[in-house]
Amino acid sequence: MVGGPYYNVLLGRRDGRVSKASTIPGSLPKATSPIPQIIDIFKARGFTVQEMVALSGAHTIGFSHCKEFGPQIYNYSKSSSYDTQYNPRFAQGLQKACSGYDKNPTLSVFNDIMTPNKFDNSYFQNLPKGLGILKSDHGLYNDWRTRPFVEAYAADEKKFFNDFARAMEKLSNYKVVTGNQGEIRHKCDAIN
Repeated sequence: MVGGPYYNVLLGRRDGRVSKASTIPGSLPKATSPIPQIIDIFKARGFTVQEMVALSGAHTIGFSHCKEFGPQIYNYSKSSSYDTQYNPRFAQGLQKACSGYDKNPTLSVFNDIMTPNKFDNSYFQNLPKGLGILKSDHGLYNDWRTRPFVEAYAADEKKFFNDFARAMEKLSNYKVVTGNQGEIRHKCDAIN
């Protein structure tokens, strides 16, 4: 629907019977997580740096709530109101778009300002220009381990699509629940 790559999605997977927010910290990266920590989270689950960067390309669609990056665009330091990793005009635009986010937690902006409703490699092209939204986005371009993949995907959409599809298939097979450990739900958002 949004122009991304095709990849196989296996059917008949079982879902767990328990879902607790308290089990999430340390299992998923936060928007403010430093790249070494994100790499470690993925590595602990058998993913390479390249696969982590490819999966981060999902930020080419969707949006982020201003509360996830507000501290980077308001009163950042004594010398700058915003994190200087942002393009200055972009930072000012984010400040306007997110004005009052502390009172309205639903305020959000598109992750990819160039082509927000199209799955493409524009997200990676934005990062060297300071047009990433999240601290983790900036980190992808600034870390020596991830930058080569950002640059490769920015230059070659087909490579990004191929690597993203393979990484998504691998992710879909991570910790598959089998037998009586889970259930095939009748309704996706509720335990049977």
